[in-house]
Amino acid sequence: MSADAPRGRRLPLVLRNPSFGRVWTAQLLTQAAGRMFQVGAVWWLVGFAGGERRGLESGLFLMVSTLPAVALAPVVARVVARHAHRTVLAVAAAVAGAVAVPAALWAYAGDLPMAAVYAVGLALAACQAVFDPCLTTSVPELVEDADIEAATGFELSTQSLAGLGGGLLGPLLVDAGGLPAVVAVCGTAYLLAAPLVASARFRHATVASDAPQDPQDASTAGEPGRGTPPARRTLRQILAGLPFIRRVLLCFAAANLFTTAVYVVMPLYTRGVLHSTGTTVATLEAALGAGTLVGSFTGARVPGRPVAVGSACLAALAVALALPGLWAGHATAMGALAIAGWCVGVIGVRFVALFQRLVPTADKPGFFAVMQALLGATFPLSSLVFGALGDHLGARALCLVQGAGLVPVALALWWLGDRARPDAPRTGTGDAATTAHLTPAGETS
Repeated sequence: MSADAPRGRRLPLVLRNPSFGRVWTAQLLTQAAGRMFQVGAVWWLVGFAGGERRGLESGLFLMVSTLPAVALAPVVARVVARHAHRTVLAVAAAVAGAVAVPAALWAYAGDLPMAAVYAVGLALAACQAVFDPCLTTSVPELVEDADIEAATGFELSTQSLAGLGGGLLGPLLVDAGGLPAVVAVCGTAYLLAAPLVASARFRHATVASDAPQDPQDASTAGEPGRGTPPARRTLRQILAGLPFIRRVLLCFAAANLFTTAVYVVMPLYTRGVLHSTGTTVATLEAALGAGTLVGSFTGARVPGRPVAVGSACLAALAVALALPGLWAGHATAMGALAIAGWCVGVIGVRFVALFQRLVPTADKPGFFAVMQALLGATFPLSSLVFGALGDHLGARALCLVQGAGLVPVALALWWLGDRARPDAPRTGTGDAATTAHLTPAGETS
């Protein structure tokens, strides 16, 4: 290795890999825009437009905004597998912009009907449901294998940074210019992201279903018996072949039933307990996003097996989410959300990096689509249930329900890791403690 390589490695990945830097910037813009619209619209419903059932209305909006990630999972998997990833990412961003900009013009011309607000949320969520798993699948095409964990850290930290920026700006824009300002900024961000992705260079073009799955297949396409690509597996077959990962995903899906409720609880807590404005909602969102950002960057340094770290973080998350219900106050809520965000960031980095290396290359498009669907499946239910409960229970009680619900999930994940067997990695799906050192599953013989 040359002497220049170590010096180059010291630069941040987004600087020494311009293509990854462009895609990373596009990710920041799109995810911040989507988060900005969601948080802004929820605060608009809770603080301004909602009636007596503002909890149910805001929960219903979040439900609509999260359904596409679940309902479109099979379609997204096929699209990501059969089309060039750069094209998929650019088109998804462009379509989202094409939806948001006319909606902003309509909102400035007159009041945007409630049905239109829900429709815009549904459309933007559908575009994001395509963009996010495609981006995760594209990481190996943008960076070398040695940089996968660094790229995963950037990708997940960008979600945190986008959540931080979008969550901060959404309520502030609603207070300053109403819902039209939020939609306008959102549409502009999407339209800026599309050309950034289109100008990036992907190392390995994503191939259609009748083409080789990786460069090794391509190099041996002319050899008898080696050029035929493996048959593409269904989403059910992919998860059936990954039993340990499937159980881990189910644990996190159950956890999301309580953690994602924070997006409904925070505005209700701000209005009903803190008696404050959108500035406070933005501050709480910023605390959550900042904690997640720090967790994304420090997660790889937390010692311990991924399952042990995950169960400990879920236990800490339960305490953090319940804390504002026990001691009400601005400082308590901000500190609790910062800790909760850190736990979420650590869990994300440890497990997504593990999945990148364990899931076979040919299965990654389907796996990450179904991962997003599984983890998001409880979000619509969580939003609707906690939104409806918010019209009957106080926000402090909702915080306690969140914390109590996470305790059995943390115990289940710990039990799952404790029962894992060292011989499981022979199938490529073993205990995280014994598989973390393996080469990527798609490169094993």
